[in-house]
Amino acid sequence: MNFLKHYFYTFGLVFLVLMATGCKDQKENSNKEENMGTRSLGEKATIEADDFGTMPDGKKVDRYTLKNQSGMEVGIITYGGIIVSLKAPNNEGISEDIMLGLDSLSQYIQSNPYFGAIIGRYGNRIANAKFSLEGMEYTLAANNGVNHLHGGIKGFDKVLWDAFPEKERNGASLRLTYNSKDMEEGYPGNLSVSVTYTLKDDNSLDVHYEATTDKKTIVNLTQHSYFNLSGDFSKTVLDHELTLYSDAYLPVDRALIPTGEIAPVDGSPFDFREPKTIGRDIAQDHDQLKKGSGYDHCWVLNNPNSGIRLSARVRHPESGRIMEVFTDEPGVQLYTGNFLNGTLPAKGGGTYAQRTGFCLETQHYPDSPNQKKFPSVVLNPGEKYASNTSFKFSTEPK
Repeated sequence: MNFLKHYFYTFGLVFLVLMATGCKDQKENSNKEENMGTRSLGEKATIEADDFGTMPDGKKVDRYTLKNQSGMEVGIITYGGIIVSLKAPNNEGISEDIMLGLDSLSQYIQSNPYFGAIIGRYGNRIANAKFSLEGMEYTLAANNGVNHLHGGIKGFDKVLWDAFPEKERNGASLRLTYNSKDMEEGYPGNLSVSVTYTLKDDNSLDVHYEATTDKKTIVNLTQHSYFNLSGDFSKTVLDHELTLYSDAYLPVDRALIPTGEIAPVDGSPFDFREPKTIGRDIAQDHDQLKKGSGYDHCWVLNNPNSGIRLSARVRHPESGRIMEVFTDEPGVQLYTGNFLNGTLPAKGGGTYAQRTGFCLETQHYPDSPNQKKFPSVVLNPGEKYASNTSFKFSTEPK
């Protein structure tokens, strides 16, 4: 009997030691993987984290690289929630970066035309940098002449976001959060914001925006990526074929503020209802093209109350790349890189010349707080702002 007691006591001690050793090894391996900055999301997708630099105040900026099983790769940094790279295959299966951007954090901080950034609190322009809510006038930062542009002097494109990699059933996901304080850049209310990027295995990059406030305010978030589907940043995007599912657009004044008119595209250079190259009509002698130095206008998307739907399609014949844009927003701003002037260094060498990139910024209309006929951008306490956009990439045979 004593022998059996001794046997089970010894066996128990050995078992506990083995368990403790195994747990220790498992923990050490887990810490090792975490320190390596790689997070496996099953066999299909991964997120890799590395250091992208340090802010002037000493805060670290991280880069997260999302990869799927189809050969697509997206790089995102915590400064501005900026998409710094997007690699997609062409019709020969060769992946190339098709996103304009810069090589270093210092370049992004120094000066850049919102390359790849999250835009907020308000994407696009607000006339005279003022708006009223419930009889109270709010004055915003005037950073575009007398007008307010893309959230002000320090908009969401210039703040540091908190990052949370997340596992998705069919892709890699990165959730970014930021708390914008009451009266930041002149906006009322403490605004809690999250933006989630999800790279799916079907080569879709989904962008989901959410926000809540403790005081009535205005919100209009968007993504300001510049695309060049050729993968060659020395080339313009004028040969890209564009389709916009829109019967109307918003004419602007000389300061690029909507006049309030909703004009039909029929018979104008703004008619992209059938595929045509971006460059076909861009040089026409048209008042609106002169004011924008090209296309820098908001299109009124068809079927605004039908949820997420196809709003734009871009095709690059030479590479065979196709980009489709789906959104539940009422508008999309087409910007054709009119103010790129060859002063910013391009990735891979050279500089970004005029029209070497285009933007399709899904959003509510510019200057909506001052235009009663435009869809509302007001967010009340107890409500949740939610917006969805998806960029889907594919190729056509040679």
